Amino acid sequence: MSDQDKRDGLVASGKGGGKPPEPLLPNLNNCGDIGLKIARDGTWFYQGGPINRKPLVKLFASVLRREDGGFYLVTPVEKVPIAVEAEPFVAVALTQEGSGADQRLTFRTNVDDAVTADAAHPIGFRAEAGGYAPYVVVRDGLRARLARPVYYELAALAVETDVEGQIGIGVWSGGVFFPFPMEED
Repeated sequence: MSDQDKRDGLVASGKGGGKPPEPLLPNLNNCGDIGLKIARDGTWFYQGGPINRKPLVKLFASVLRREDGGFYLVTPVEKVPIAVEAEPFVAVALTQEGSGADQRLTFRTNVDDAVTADAAHPIGFRAEAGGYAPYVVVRDGLRARLARPVYYELAALAVETDVEGQIGIGVWSGGVFFPFPMEED
């Protein structure tokens, strides 16, 4: 079976392990801007109108990549730029298993990806006007902004821990402590 046959089978079955397909051509044909955008709330748009078919959004999300500071939908033969207002995904649910350093925090995104925060999928905070925006890395540099209710759930799990000789507030997941940003007085 050729690599192309394998890729076609994965696309047809919908089983790709969450990884976008590898490009077949060394220099992909950049199709140019066709009016794709992901809004801050996770809504996908095509030429100004929302894409209301969740299976189509999930398909697009499965081939989304971040390259050279931009976002692209990448197929084996071409790539299409996509504008992203904040982060490409939104974490809409949080599940907690265990406690303390053994705790596991798993986030579900608006496209039904599940990601457990750990060293490979850190929780972080991006500075924005008015404060910090929490996120979790989903895959390959693509992040999910935490929806407000999810952030409140996360904040309720915060504990004080000694971080390099300083008391820090944050959460444990996957054996890693993720500190919350602290404002200096």
